[in-house]
Amino acid sequence: MFTGIIEEIGRVLAVEELEGGRRFRFGCTFADALRVDESVAVDGACLTVVANDAEAFEAVAVEETLRKTALGERQPGDGVNLERALVLGSRLDGHLVQGHVDATGEIVEVETLADSHEVTVRYPSDFAAYLIPKGSVTVDGISLTVAALDAPAGTFRLAVIPHTWAKTAASGWRPGQRVNLEFDLVGKYVVRSHSVGVGPTTT
Repeated sequence: MFTGIIEEIGRVLAVEELEGGRRFRFGCTFADALRVDESVAVDGACLTVVANDAEAFEAVAVEETLRKTALGERQPGDGVNLERALVLGSRLDGHLVQGHVDATGEIVEVETLADSHEVTVRYPSDFAAYLIPKGSVTVDGISLTVAALDAPAGTFRLAVIPHTWAKTAASGWRPGQRVNLEFDLVGKYVVRSHSVGVGPTTT
């Protein structure tokens, strides 16, 4: 489980093509504190550490991960948002994030304002029920608030504060770029319960 509060911008150091997946090497400052089998969210996708040293850790993205996320487009030199798993009892500064990417979206527009950046994202119409104005959404692993929702256009708008812009890879977003989307966990359960009815009663 994660929070969507990015620890640091890591760097893709190497990509090895496997038979169906990819093995990545990510450079970051906390690599030596990791252990094999630990989970790290990379641009919002939960990956398992398979090796690490003082400078970097390695993780494998299998076919399913590459189909559901934009990780297949990451190349050496690219910056990625990194977050280690939440420690039980820590403050939850973002929102509950599983690291299970639901779909990819597309950056439509990035507008620079006096004190912030406004980013418009197109999302797959199948996921419209999981978005509400002022609700939470995870974009490339970043916990963000839906500033405005344009359901007919299939887009939502984000107001990104300067701190988030500077401390995450959001500053590299460009129109046409694919981004990883994870919709609010609580919202997904609410929608699911209404679509299939309540569960069995207990006494």
